[in-house]
Amino acid sequence: MRLGFLGCGTIASAVVRGLAGKGHRITVSERSKFQSAALAGAFGDVTAAGNQAVIDASDVIFLGMMAEAAEGILKELVFREDQQVISFMAGADLGRVADLAAPAKAAAVMIPFPGIAQGGSPVIALGDTALLGRMFEPDNRVFALKDENELSAYLSAQAVLSPAARLVGDAAEWLGERVSDPVQGEAFLRMLVSTSLQTSGCADLIGALNTSGGYNQRLRLHMEEAGLRSSLAEGLSKLLC
Repeated sequence: MRLGFLGCGTIASAVVRGLAGKGHRITVSERSKFQSAALAGAFGDVTAAGNQAVIDASDVIFLGMMAEAAEGILKELVFREDQQVISFMAGADLGRVADLAAPAKAAAVMIPFPGIAQGGSPVIALGDTALLGRMFEPDNRVFALKDENELSAYLSAQAVLSPAARLVGDAAEWLGERVSDPVQGEAFLRMLVSTSLQTSGCADLIGALNTSGGYNQRLRLHMEEAGLRSSLAEGLSKLLC
């Protein structure tokens, strides 16, 4: 495919890295010159160009910019009717994307994560998820959503990543103060959590770790009694409002 990226920040760059070397022709915006130059230098199938040149060279265009800045940027650009637009903008629904990129078709809103650069990452998406599947699967998994309400709920729930990382990081810091190799200690905990959740559902994993009087059960009950679950639910609900 001929793919274009308007905006070349951290997430857009990760998507480009995940798509490079797979037979596509990719043109990235010079708006983020450091990132676009790095991508063009690293991959022979990636070219950096101005915004209008990105559109002119592409059949599928990714919008990797902030929703509040999009109108000011896109109103100066000319899209074609035969183009499809995929937005990374969490604050703009498909109708808004269609208005911004007319007469091009608003194909999808997708929310990628940095891990898409290496593969094995989830992608939440609304719209033409078959198109996204052709580009990103099977290296990643596209989670198709029903409507804007589901997108809002998924966007809120994905925020658990930061507190989960904080939890593992704090446990690693506690461990590091008690062992000879703190770096190894953190690597152990990261691998333990990630592989365990990859191979088991949450309820099943909690059940398997629920040995009466065991370390996992005792720590989980301590944290639940401290309000961990209720605090999490309250925080997620505030994000959804």
